Amino acid sequence: MPDIIHLLSDHLANQIAAGEVIQRPASAVKELLENAIDAGATSIHLNVKEAGKELIQVVDNGKGMSPTDARMSFERHATSKIKDINDLFSIKTKGFRGEALASIAAVAQVEMKTRQPEAEMGTHIIIESSEVKKQEPCVANAGTSFAIKNLFYNVPARRHFLKTNNSEYKHIVDEFTRIALAHPEIGFKLTNNQSEQFNLLPGTVRNRIVNLLGNQLEKRIVPVEESTDVLTISGFIGKPEAATKTRGMQFFFMNKRFIKNNYLHHAVMKAFEGIIEKEYFPFYVLFLEVDPARVDVNVHPTKQEVKFEDDQLIYAYLNAAVKHALARFNVAPSLDFSLSPEIQRLQAVNVPMNDNTRDQTERGYLFNVFQSENQAHVVERKDSLKQWKSLYEIAARPEGYIASAPMPSPGNEYVLPSQGVMYNTNSEQADSSGNMMLIHGTYLATPVKSGVMLIHVRRAQERITYERLLRQYNDGSAPSQQVLFPVTYELPPQDALLLKEIAPDLKKMGFSISYNQDYSNEQALTFTFMVDGTPPSLPAGEEKNIIDEILENIKHEAPDAISARTETVLAQMAVRMASGAQAMNTRELQEALVDELFACAQPEYSPRGRKVFAIILTENMEELLG
Repeated sequence: MPDIIHLLSDHLANQIAAGEVIQRPASAVKELLENAIDAGATSIHLNVKEAGKELIQVVDNGKGMSPTDARMSFERHATSKIKDINDLFSIKTKGFRGEALASIAAVAQVEMKTRQPEAEMGTHIIIESSEVKKQEPCVANAGTSFAIKNLFYNVPARRHFLKTNNSEYKHIVDEFTRIALAHPEIGFKLTNNQSEQFNLLPGTVRNRIVNLLGNQLEKRIVPVEESTDVLTISGFIGKPEAATKTRGMQFFFMNKRFIKNNYLHHAVMKAFEGIIEKEYFPFYVLFLEVDPARVDVNVHPTKQEVKFEDDQLIYAYLNAAVKHALARFNVAPSLDFSLSPEIQRLQAVNVPMNDNTRDQTERGYLFNVFQSENQAHVVERKDSLKQWKSLYEIAARPEGYIASAPMPSPGNEYVLPSQGVMYNTNSEQADSSGNMMLIHGTYLATPVKSGVMLIHVRRAQERITYERLLRQYNDGSAPSQQVLFPVTYELPPQDALLLKEIAPDLKKMGFSISYNQDYSNEQALTFTFMVDGTPPSLPAGEEKNIIDEILENIKHEAPDAISARTETVLAQMAVRMASGAQAMNTRELQEALVDELFACAQPEYSPRGRKVFAIILTENMEELLG
C-alpha cells in the first residue's frame, strides 16, 4: 500500500492558519495595530477603504525593521518576542506567536515599506499569496507602513461570507476602540474612505474615554484605584445614570491587552447590584495589572481569552475595588457604624438603666423568649386567631368583568393545533350561561366546548400588536406620530453605526430619526440622534428604551440572522407597545381581545414564542375536584 500521509505546503498551512487568525478585515486591523504598538510607535494612522475589503493600511513611527527582518517577518512562526519556553510565561507584548503576517500574506496582496531611524534607506516588499513578488531598497519615513489590499481575493468562499460594509466597518471600529483605550499615551487616527473619523491625541485615560466614546460620559464616570500584592486595578466605572440597556460599553484590559471574561464581568455586576436595574449594564473601563507568570494568554488565537492562576482571588479584589469606588464617590451607600448626633441625644442612650426599669424589662414577654434556648425566633401570640376569615378580604368582582362568551358557529372557527379544540372567531352573543372572567388582571377565563380556555392577556396583546405591525410594515403603511418634545441623545460610534444601518427599517415601522456627526470636538467624532416621530401605539417616553433594546438584540444576533432582523425588531416593538396597552376591565374590551387574537395567523404563541392560551379540559377539572 502506498504511503498517504504527507506534509502540507507552507502556503496551504498559512491559509489554514489564516482561518483562525484572520477571520475578517477587523482581525487584520487588530494584528497590524498591535504590531505597531510593539514597535514602540507614538503615532499610528489606520486607513481603510470599503470596510477593509479593498484596503487596510497602518502607518506608524516605530523602530522599523532591517531588510533581513522585513523579509523574515512574513515567515510562519517567525518572531522576536520569545526565544525559549520560559518566555511564554513572562509575555508583556501584544504579539508573540509569529503567525499574523504570514497568515495575512497568504490571503491578501501585501505591500510593506519600513525603515529604521538610523538607516538611510528603507525596504520595500510586495507579497501575494505568500509569494514574494518584489524586495528592494526604497526611500521611506522612519517606522513602518503596512498595506493589505483585496483581502481574501484568492479565497472567494471566505470573501463571500463577509457581511455588509457597514457591519464590517463596525467590527473595525470595535478593534480600534479597544486598542486606543488601552494606550492613551499613543496618538491614533482613523480614516474611512478618505474621511477622518477619529484624531486622538495622546492624553489621559479619562480624556481618551470621553473623546472616543462620547462627551456624555464626561460627568458620568468615577475613577477606580486599588493596589495589592497580587494585582493593581485602575480605570473608570460609570455612575448609575451611565448604565445602558445595551452591552458593548464594558472593557477589561489585562496588562493592557483587551480580554473577555464573564467571571470578572459578574464581579462588576455584583458590585452594582441594587444600584442599577437588573436589565441594565454598567459602564466600565478597567485595567488589571497582573504578574505575567500568574496568567496564561496563550489559550486562544485572538488572545482575548485568558486563564488566571487564581481567578477567585481576582474576582474578590475586583468586586471590592468597584464597591469601594462607588462608596468613595457617594454613588452607593456605605455602612457607617458611628452614632448620629440625633441618636446620641435620645433619652434611652443618655439615661442609665435603674433597678425599676430593669425589673420591668425582665418581666416582659420578649425578654423571656430571647433568654430561652433555641426560642429567639419564636414570638407567641396570646390571642388565638379565631376570626381568621377577617384577615382575608374577599375581592368584589368589578362591574364589567363578566361578559358573554362567543360560541362556535359553522365556518368561522380556529382549530387549536395541539388539542383540536374549536373556538369561535366572531363576536356573536351567546346565552347567559357563557361568561368571561378577568383573573388578577392577568388571565382571561372563558368557557369553550371542551372546558375552560385561559388566555394570558399581555401575551395576547403582544401577538395582536405584532401582527398589526407586520401588516403595516409589509404594506408600507405604518403611521408615524410627531413627538411634542423630540428626544435627543448621543450614542458611541459602534451603536451609531448599527442604528444607521437599521434606520430604513425603523422608518417603515413609524420611527422618524435624524442624526448628524458632531465635528465641534477636533479629537472625537460623536453621533447625535433625534427621535421626532414614533409609532402611535408606543407609550410616551419609551422611544430610547425601544431603540436600546433593538440595538442590543442586533448586537448579539447570530451571523445568519440578518434576514430575521425585521421580525426581531417588530417583536421587540410589540412587547413594548403591549406594556402600555389598555386594561381588559370592560366587557367590550374583553370581547375585542378574543376576536382580534383568533383573527391572527398564529394566535397560540406570542412573538417571543410563549404560550398565549391553554385549555383546561372538563375531565381534568373533575379529577382535580375528586
